[in-house]
Amino acid sequence: MTNNEIVAKLWNLCNVLRDDGITYHQYVTELTYILFLKMAKETDSEKMIPEKYRWDELKKKEGIELKRFYEELLRELGEECTGRIQEIYNGARSNIEEPANLKKIITNIDSLDWYSAKEEGLGNLYEGLLEKNANEKKSGAGQYFTPRVLIDVMTELIAPQLGEKCNDPACGTFGFMIAADKYVKQQNSDLFSVTQEQAHFQKYEAFTGGELVHETHRLALMNAMLHDIEGKIYLCDTLSNQGKVMKGFDVVLTNPPFGTKKGGERANREDFTYQTSNKQLNFLQHIYRSLKSDGKARAAVVLPDNVLFADGEGERIRKDLMDKCNLHTVLRLPTGIFYAQGVKTNVLFFTRGTTDKDNTKEVWFYDLRTNMPSFGKTSPLKEEHFDTFKEAYLAEDRKAVSDERWNCYTYEKISEQGKNHSLDLGLIRDDSFIDYNDLPDPIESGKECIDQLEEALDLLKSVVKELKTLESTEV
Repeated sequence: MTNNEIVAKLWNLCNVLRDDGITYHQYVTELTYILFLKMAKETDSEKMIPEKYRWDELKKKEGIELKRFYEELLRELGEECTGRIQEIYNGARSNIEEPANLKKIITNIDSLDWYSAKEEGLGNLYEGLLEKNANEKKSGAGQYFTPRVLIDVMTELIAPQLGEKCNDPACGTFGFMIAADKYVKQQNSDLFSVTQEQAHFQKYEAFTGGELVHETHRLALMNAMLHDIEGKIYLCDTLSNQGKVMKGFDVVLTNPPFGTKKGGERANREDFTYQTSNKQLNFLQHIYRSLKSDGKARAAVVLPDNVLFADGEGERIRKDLMDKCNLHTVLRLPTGIFYAQGVKTNVLFFTRGTTDKDNTKEVWFYDLRTNMPSFGKTSPLKEEHFDTFKEAYLAEDRKAVSDERWNCYTYEKISEQGKNHSLDLGLIRDDSFIDYNDLPDPIESGKECIDQLEEALDLLKSVVKELKTLESTEV
């Protein structure tokens, strides 16, 4: 049985809970509580769980005794344990009211092909479940879910290295950091080249994040643990003073939430120079400030279109970004890749300078939006859609790239042509729209039509005259 088949079986168990009024997202959280215990048994890591609350004890229980035991287990693991167990179960409570439903889920999980799951990787299985949740519109989890292919492309181009500190300040279920960890491991597959100190750093310090929503934070912890990552994942509001601890990074990869603070209130970060209620502008400030000022620290960030042209504080933040960093590339993303309708997004790639002034000399734009297929659940974004962009991005001489989607604007040109340092640039001509400037002049066209009609009339007259001549000859 493949992981995809196991994920499908786990997902179908959600039908068992419909009568209990369980949402998809609650179901995934509930599965996390139960799967943790089963996976601990399968990986021989139950020593961190008190004996009386391990998997074999849970599956023995029946009926109301099971329900009471399960609720006690959640409370005890969240209050009495330490480390990742305490973090995952902190504040945990069950939404399952019917003991028979709980028993059915436990029984079905116990009967799955865990040998195959371990062969493919338990982390991959869990990520498949998270992606299934995000793809289900009813769950609400996929509104701004970052497609896996986009995560992988951003990670590949930023290219995190062994020994670098990586962060996602709005980490969701930790997908970007897991991709970064995978990339580093692929680049250093020779185990003999990695020292014990480096291996320890990669597991405990290299990959960190922050997440505001408690239930999503729980999923991120589980996901990280199953991928053998023990870095700190803060349960915090990055845009509050809690977020000030996240700094000094070599790499940031993220897709922060879009929108404004409720009631229009501004972020309460004391270290932000520019105060605004716009979440994405505040995240952008946080991100470029969190990078090391060594000329190598870099970031790739998904941001909506309004970041490119917003007035007021938006203009000042863009200018500050281009001063402190080399904003070298903007990828205009296709529409339809996020489940919230009409969301237009971009990826900004930038490198923090060693000084805080004049780091951006020119910005390259790649238009992957115009004249592209309509993407959605039935026509997903694929890796090959990014091939030409990657070629342009990685080219030794970007100016030698021949691609109409690839355009460069100097900082001077951006300053001159944009009334507010607007970066809403780089989109090519859309072939689906009529360009009325290219239509023929109606007056000239009318004259041509009259000329053509007169020619036709003259021809018709000559034909009639010829017919009359023939008729008189016959008579």
